[in-house]
Amino acid sequence: MAEAALSSKNQIVVPREAREALGVHAGDKLLIVVRGDTVVILPRPGSWTKALRGLAKEVYPSGYLDEERAGWE
Repeated sequence: MAEAALSSKNQIVVPREAREALGVHAGDKLLIVVRGDTVVILPRPGSWTKALRGLAKEVYPSGYLDEERAGWE
C-alpha cells in the first residue's frame, strides 16, 4: 500500500510501486473506474480490440456460436 496526496490543482502522483505494478510510464493513459466509494486505476489498453478479444470464450459453450451462425442461413 502506498499513499498519495491531492495537490492544490487536484492532481496526484501515482506512487512508483503502483506504476511498476501496472507497467505504466510517463505519458501513458490510465482508466479511472469509480465503484461506490472505491476507485480503481487501470492502464488504458493500446488496442481495445486486443483487450476485449476472447472475453466471451468462457460465457458460450464450445460450438454455440457456430450453431447460431448456421441458423442465420
